[in-house]
Parts: sequence; C-alpha cells; structure tokens
Amino acid sequence: MDKFLQYTVTGLATGGVYALVAIGLALIYRSTRILHFAHGDVTTAGTFMTFAVLGYGAPFAGAAVAGLLFGAVIAMLFYFVILVPAQRREATQLGQIILTLGLGLIIQGLVSYFGGTEPHAFPFPLSEFKVYRLGPVAISQLSLGTLGISLLACGLFYALVQKTRLGLAMRAVSENLPAAQTLGIPTRRVLALSWGMAAFLGVLAGLFLAPAAILDPFFMLDPFLKGFAAAILGGLNSLPGAIVGGLILGVTEAWAGGFVSIAFKNTFAFIIIVVVLLVRPEGLLGEEFKERV
Repeated sequence: MDKFLQYTVTGLATGGVYALVAIGLALIYRSTRILHFAHGDVTTAGTFMTFAVLGYGAPFAGAAVAGLLFGAVIAMLFYFVILVPAQRREATQLGQIILTLGLGLIIQGLVSYFGGTEPHAFPFPLSEFKVYRLGPVAISQLSLGTLGISLLACGLFYALVQKTRLGLAMRAVSENLPAAQTLGIPTRRVLALSWGMAAFLGVLAGLFLAPAAILDPFFMLDPFLKGFAAAILGGLNSLPGAIVGGLILGVTEAWAGGFVSIAFKNTFAFIIIVVVLLVRPEGLLGEEFKERV
C-alpha cells in the first residue's frame, strides 16, 4: 500500500506536467482544428530564453517571465505572420499542420545555433534532492512544486476559459467561427491569444521539466509526445479531458515502472490509451466533432 501511494504521488507530479502540455495542444485544436507539432519546440525556445537570461545574473522570477512571454510571442507571431496568410490563401488543414512542422524544425535549428548542442544543467530554486515525508510517502521539493504549480495553472486556466469574457469569446470562436465574427468578436486576436496561452503553459511545463532532465535542444521531445498522447486520451477537443488524460498517463506510467518494469512503463501507458480509444474513439471526455456549415 505504501508503494502504491508513493508511485501515485510521483505519477501525479509527472502527469501534471503532461497536463500542461496537453491542455495547450487541446486549446489550439479546439480553436483551429490544427495539430500543433511545433508545440514542444516552442516550449524549448522559451526554456532556453529563461536559461540565457539567468546567465546574465537575472533573478529566476524575472528570467522565467521572460521565457514564458518569449514562447507566447513566438506562437502568436507564427499565427499572425504564417498561419493567417496561409488560411487566406485557402491552405488545407494538412498544409497548415505541415507549417507547424516547419516551425518546429526552424526553432530546433535556431536553438541549436544560439544555445549549442551541449547539454546544460538548468538552475532552479526548487531542489530535486531535498525530500519531504508525508506519512509513508516521500516527495522531493521539485516534485511537490511541480504538482502544485501544474494543478494550479490548469485550474486557473480552466477558470479563465469558463468564467471570463475572454474565455467566453474563446469558446464562441471554437464552437462557430462565422457566427463569432458576425457577433463582432475579434476572432483573429482571440485565436492569437489562444496560441499564446498554449505556448505559455507549455513553457511553464518546460521550466519544471528542465531541472530534472538535461537541457538540450531536444529535451521536450518525449514530454511533447506524452502530452500529445494525454490530449488524445482525454479528448482533443476537451480541456478538462486534457488535464485528466495527463494525470492518468503520469500515474499509469509510475505504476507500470514501479510494479512491472521501468522498461515497460511507456508501453503500458500506451496500451491503456489504445484500450480507451477502442471503447471511446473521441477520448474520455471528448465529444464527436461535427462540422457546422
């Protein structure tokens, strides 16, 4: 029982990070029906910006804000400068997805050029080696902070979407773009903000992943794939589903790694996803998408 609790808490901390990545992917898919394959690379760019600002002696809070805003600006510029002109030229959905792949490759090259390909240790105010005991469960300071911040960020973002005028506009645009335009909603600005918020959440995940991993231009590849899988598991058009999918994926990975084998944890997690999607192809909390004409 003690091991079960330990693995569950550890899995929730990891799943919280997956949820941050997944909710950004789900947000973009809900609003534009685009699978954003550069999401992990935008996160990497924002994390490297934080690392670069820290190198100039800035406090961590200021460097983190710089990285978060840098990632958001990249995503919003991509939407306005690349995606909107492509949509005006009636680019296909597949073509727009390919554009996100191109963005990812460009960012990888720029990060490798300016940040180098050598791995870096990422300085962080929370320690991975300072451990707290909560009854039978031991949790590191970094894992505790990761779990708390990720769940808080997901909760605040969901409240923003559900309880604010901006959130209402975002939901209106995702439900019916032509109707939102008719009502006078500035749809382009709302969609750009959606891309920026998704990148903001992604970089936040990257800031908590970097201390536990080696910071290099490809450190977000595995978390991006896990976040993408979590978004599909929960339902690509459901923000709560993305959060639930991320937590489930993190916990099942921890259980598989602890009770079966570390080598089997990824396999077991994706077996769970396959089984769920065979029963509910739209995901746990997703709804079947119906095109409005």
